[in-house]
Amino acid sequence: MLDYYCERCGPGLWAEPLNATSNLAFFVAALAAWRLARRLRAMTAGAATLIGLAAAVGVGSALFHTFATPWANVADLAPILAFQLAFLWLYLRHAARLGTRPAAALVATHAVTCVLMVFLPPYFNGSVLYAPTLVVLIGLATYHARTGQPGRWTLAAAAGVFCASLAFRSIDELICPSFPYGTHFLWHLLNGILLYLAMRAIILTAGADPGRTPGG
Repeated sequence: MLDYYCERCGPGLWAEPLNATSNLAFFVAALAAWRLARRLRAMTAGAATLIGLAAAVGVGSALFHTFATPWANVADLAPILAFQLAFLWLYLRHAARLGTRPAAALVATHAVTCVLMVFLPPYFNGSVLYAPTLVVLIGLATYHARTGQPGRWTLAAAAGVFCASLAFRSIDELICPSFPYGTHFLWHLLNGILLYLAMRAIILTAGADPGRTPGG
């Protein structure tokens, strides 16, 4: 059994009720993004991929916070990384309009950096793992706002939400003596909002592009 968070005090599938049930936020985010894409007639293959991965993040995280085993940990982390890479690829290609090779190089660099972060000591309750993600998100948010992309401040809001969610993830063990449920469930709830905002940026970009193809 892997015991990483305050709420878990022993074995059992229901040892982390808040951490487990708060993963509903990812399914709500996926549903909201699906409805937005349908309404804007912007359900591209890329948008559909992100929506599916957002739901997969909810499944993987729920598995980890119930089974708390090494395989469940992989099931938790893999969809998160996959969502990041898919989002970065779509943004670089369709919002930043980079060519295939530079976009692929940047995505590969981010993937390698994220994997290497696993080997660092778990600073800030392991939240250091997401430092590259925060840096990339702030960079994209700056670009998104300065170039007047559709939903100009969407990624800036996403970056703000991510800072808050990282803070709650980081203090989970610190506040455990005074609040035994911890704060990791707030990481889930806020990251549901984060994923929705990320998907919204991609969907609005697709909806504003008259030359897009249904599979683009």
